[in-house]
Amino acid sequence: MIRVVLPAHLKVLANVSGEIELEVAGRPSPASVIDALEAHFPMLLGTIRDPVTQQRRKFVRFYACERDLSLESIDVALPEDVQRGREPFFVVGAMAGG
Repeated sequence: MIRVVLPAHLKVLANVSGEIELEVAGRPSPASVIDALEAHFPMLLGTIRDPVTQQRRKFVRFYACERDLSLESIDVALPEDVQRGREPFFVVGAMAGG
């Protein structure tokens, strides 16, 4: 079971509160977690990654175990603590401005 924390605006869109727990097929990676999220919450399709390229949207970041996974391959294996459900996988809305 993978624990996922979404930013507030995606929680509202998915009509959830708190953490989401998902079964993820195969080796848990950001890509497989997003696959599971989109399967369970189709309204999130296209909000976290581009549906054509499958790449993370520019203003979305991925974190796990205090590590920024955003610039790594979307297929990188998640840390063991996330795979075992001890730590959550975070999808974070990045902030920009000046």
